[in-house]
Amino acid sequence: MTRRKKTRSLADKVQIRTGKRKDFKKWRHENPDQVTSTTRFTQKKRQQRKLQAARRLARQEAGQPIAIHPETVDNDTSERKDD
Repeated sequence: MTRRKKTRSLADKVQIRTGKRKDFKKWRHENPDQVTSTTRFTQKKRQQRKLQAARRLARQEAGQPIAIHPETVDNDTSERKDD
């Protein structure tokens, strides 16, 4: 008798509930309140989002400031708005 390999895939969970992947998809669709992500997955994603936000903030602070809306407006542009 051979041992089954330990996996975190859905295949094992499917066999536990109904035995068929199609049935599991149907069950999951019908019972969304019972389907939750694992704590390991949510912690991993939370950590990834924190790192992503930190990197993004570092990029923003390292970049050059661009004057998109300068405080002083030229006389030529203000005359065009009146037309």
